[in-house]
Amino acid sequence: MAWLLTKYLITAAVVVLVSEFAKRSDKLGGFVAALPLVTILALIWLYAEHQPQEKIASHAWYTFWYVVPTLPMFLAFPVLLPRIGFWPTLLACVAITAACFGLFAALLRRFGIELL
Repeated sequence: MAWLLTKYLITAAVVVLVSEFAKRSDKLGGFVAALPLVTILALIWLYAEHQPQEKIASHAWYTFWYVVPTLPMFLAFPVLLPRIGFWPTLLACVAITAACFGLFAALLRRFGIELL
C-alpha cells in the first residue's frame, strides 16, 4: 500500500509541477507538458515492479501509436477556445481526439497494428 501511495504522490507532483510551470511561462509550461513524463513514470513503475522487458517495451510501443491521434487536439484547442469557451472547447477536443483515434486505428489495422 505504501508503494501505491508513493506512486500516486510522485505522479500527482508531476502534474502540479507542469501546471505551476505553465502559470509562469506558456512556453516553459508547454515544453514540460510535452515531455513524456507520465510515460517515463509508467516505465519506471513497471521496471521497479519487476515487469518483464517485453511488457515494458510493449507499453512504450503502444504509447507511441496512441500519442499520434491526440496531436490534432493541440491545434484545435487554441482555435476553438476564443470562439466557444473553455468547457465546450474541451468537450470538442475530446470528440476530435476520439474521432482521430478511431480513424487512426482503422488506418493502422491495414498495416497489421491493432490498437483496439
